[in-house]
Amino acid sequence: MPKEYRKRGRREEKKRKRVEEEEEKEEKEEKEEEEEDSALASKRRKSQDAAEQGFNTTVDDIEPGGQHDYTTYAGPGDLPFYGLLDDDEQEYFKRADSMLEHNQFANPEERTLFLANIYKEANGKELRIANSQSCSRLMERLILLSTPIQLKVLFQKLSGHFLHLVQHRFASHCCEALFIHAAPVVSQELTAPIGDYGFNHDNGEVYVSMEDIFLDTLKELQTNLGYLMTDQFASHPLRVLLLVLSGSGFTAPRSSTLLQSKKKERISITGQDSAHIGGETESRAIPASFKDAVDQVIAETVAGLDTTYLRALTTHPIANPVLQQLLELELTRSGKQSIKDTKSLFRKLLPDDPLEDRTESVSFINSLLYDPIGSRFLEIIVTLCPGKIFKALYKYCFMGKLGILAKNEVAAFVVIKIIERLGKDDLQNAMDHVCPHIDVLIKRSRTSVIKALIERCRVRHLNTLPISAALKQAYGEEPSDCLTQMLKVSYTSTMGMAEDRRKQLEIQDSTKTHGSLLAQCMLESPGLLRELITDGLLALKPAFLITIAKDRTASRVIQSALVCPEQTPKFCRMLIPRFYGRIKDLAIDTVASHVIDSLWAGSTGLPFIRERIVVEIAQHEASLRTSVPGRAVWRNWRMDIYKTRRKEWLNKGKVQDGGGKTGIELARERYAVGISRVHSVSKPRMGSGTGANGAPIQGKA
Repeated sequence: MPKEYRKRGRREEKKRKRVEEEEEKEEKEEKEEEEEDSALASKRRKSQDAAEQGFNTTVDDIEPGGQHDYTTYAGPGDLPFYGLLDDDEQEYFKRADSMLEHNQFANPEERTLFLANIYKEANGKELRIANSQSCSRLMERLILLSTPIQLKVLFQKLSGHFLHLVQHRFASHCCEALFIHAAPVVSQELTAPIGDYGFNHDNGEVYVSMEDIFLDTLKELQTNLGYLMTDQFASHPLRVLLLVLSGSGFTAPRSSTLLQSKKKERISITGQDSAHIGGETESRAIPASFKDAVDQVIAETVAGLDTTYLRALTTHPIANPVLQQLLELELTRSGKQSIKDTKSLFRKLLPDDPLEDRTESVSFINSLLYDPIGSRFLEIIVTLCPGKIFKALYKYCFMGKLGILAKNEVAAFVVIKIIERLGKDDLQNAMDHVCPHIDVLIKRSRTSVIKALIERCRVRHLNTLPISAALKQAYGEEPSDCLTQMLKVSYTSTMGMAEDRRKQLEIQDSTKTHGSLLAQCMLESPGLLRELITDGLLALKPAFLITIAKDRTASRVIQSALVCPEQTPKFCRMLIPRFYGRIKDLAIDTVASHVIDSLWAGSTGLPFIRERIVVEIAQHEASLRTSVPGRAVWRNWRMDIYKTRRKEWLNKGKVQDGGGKTGIELARERYAVGISRVHSVSKPRMGSGTGANGAPIQGKA
C-alpha cells in the first residue's frame, strides 16, 4: 500500500506532534463541555417545579407547603427557600388577585371585609406569597389597599428576611411597594400617632411606630449596602428606601427615573386613583432620626470603598442610580461642608483640591462625558456642586468645548446642565462657541441644546441675534420654509391615511416633538426669535395651517403663539381670520379643539373677531354637542350664557380681558365714594367772609 507522504526532518516531526496534541486537547474540552451541558440540563429538569418561584435551589425532597432551613444561608447572595404554595392555595390567591385588580365589589365595605379574609388566609404564608411568581402581584395589590395597621403587621411578618427578599426577582417588587406606601404613615405619626388600636396581641402583634420599623429595616441591610447597590434586584428597593429616609416625593420627574424603568409592570386597580398607586408627589415631613440614618448610610458606604472602586461604580449600570442618590443627598444636605470633608463621597471621587488642569479628578470628569451611564452621574455633579467647584470644572473641563460636546448624543445632556448654571459673561462665551455648530445640531436632532441656550439667554437678557441668524441659515431664509422644516409637518404625507395610523406615526416621531418644543421656546423670547415663528405662521397657506392645527405636536405652536405673553394684537388680528369657516371642523377634532380654546385668549381686545367666532360656534351647536371635544369647546366659550344672557357674556369677556371690573371691585368703589362723602359732610362749614369773618359756623346750642 502507498504510504502517507511525510516531510523528513526533526522540525516537521515536532510540528506534527504539536498539532496532534492540540487536536486531542480540543476533543477533550468538547467532551467536558458536553458533560457540563448534560449536567445542567438534568439540573434544570429537577428544579423545573421551583423555577416558577424564582429560586436557585432545587426542591427534590421538599413537599408543597414545606419549610426549608433558610437560617443556614450566611452570605447575602445565597437566597433561602421558603417553601411552595400548594395548588389550592395558588388557585385561591390567583382568584383573589383577579377580583382586586378588577375591583369586583359592590361597595368599599365589602372590599375591606374581603381584604381582611385574604390577610387571614395568608397568615404565616407571607414569605411564600412574596416569592411566588404568580402570587407576588397579589401582595402588591394588598399593599396598595392596606390600612396603616395592616402595613405594620405585614412589616413585622417580613422583618428579619428583608436582606433576602430585596434580592429576589419577585419579592423585591413587594418590598418596593411596601416601602412606598408605608412612607406617608411616618409623616402622619409625627402629628397624630396611630396607637396600638387594631393590633391582635394574641397573635404576637406588637405596636411599633413606622419610624422604628424603617430604621430596623435599614439595620438589616446596612452591613451589605456595598453589595446590594450592585445587585440586579436589590438596588431598586434600596433606591426607594433612600427616598423614604430623605423625605423626597416618589412620582417627581427626578425620582421616577431613578426608581424604575419604562418597562416596569404597573400594578393597578380598576377605579383606584393613579396618584395613590404611584405614591406621593411632594416631599414629606420626616423625623430627625431619618436624617441621621441617611448620613450614616453615606458614611458607611464611602468608608468601605476606595476612590478607584467608587469611580468604577459611576459607570456601573445598576449601582450608578444608587450612587446618584447618595451624592445628591450629600450635596443638598451638607453643601460646602461635604467639600471640606475628606471622607465625604464627593471628595472620594474628586480628591484634588483645588481642581487644576491635568489632575486625576479632571481626567475622571472627562471620562464621564461620553459614557452613557457615567454622564448621568456627571449631570448631578454639575447641577449640585458648589459654585466654587463648578467654576473650576467649567474652566478646566468645558470652557471652549461646548460647541463640540453639544454634537455628541451623550455629552449634549451634560452641556444642557452646564448652560443652566452659567453666568452672563460665560453664557455669552458659550453662545459664541455653540452658534457655529447649530446647523450640525439640527441635522443630528440636538435641538434641546439650542432650546436651553435660548431660555438662559432670555433669563440673562442677552442678545439672541446670533442664534436667530444661525437658525435661518440652518432651516432656510423663507419664514414658511423655516417653520415647516422645524415642525416636520407634511401636507401630503397623511392624506388618505387612517386616523389611528396617523396618530401612531406622530407619537413615534420624536424629532417633531423636539422641533415643536424649540418653536414654543422661541415664542417665549421677544424679538427676532419670536418674529421668526410668527412670520412663518402668517406665511403659511390656510389649508396647511389647518393641517398644523390638527397635528398632535405642531398644534401646540399655534396655541403658544396665541397665548404667549406680550403678543401683539396685530399678529392675532391677522392669524385668527384664517380659521373662519373651519371653526366647526376644528372644534370637533380631538387635537384642533385646543386651538379653538386658545382663540379666546388670542382675541383679547378684539371684540369683533371674538363675536365672529362665537357666531360660527352657535351655528353648529348640534354638531358640537354630539362630540366630546365639541362639548368642551362649547363649555369653554360659555355658549350657554351667550345664548341666554348675551350682555352678561360680553361683560364676563371684558372682565377676563382686564378691561372690566368685577362686582366686588365695583362695590368697593361705591363704598369708597360713600365714605368720602361722609367725611366731606362731617367737616365744619366755613363762613363766606375772609379773615376773622371766615371762622367756622357753629351749630345751634
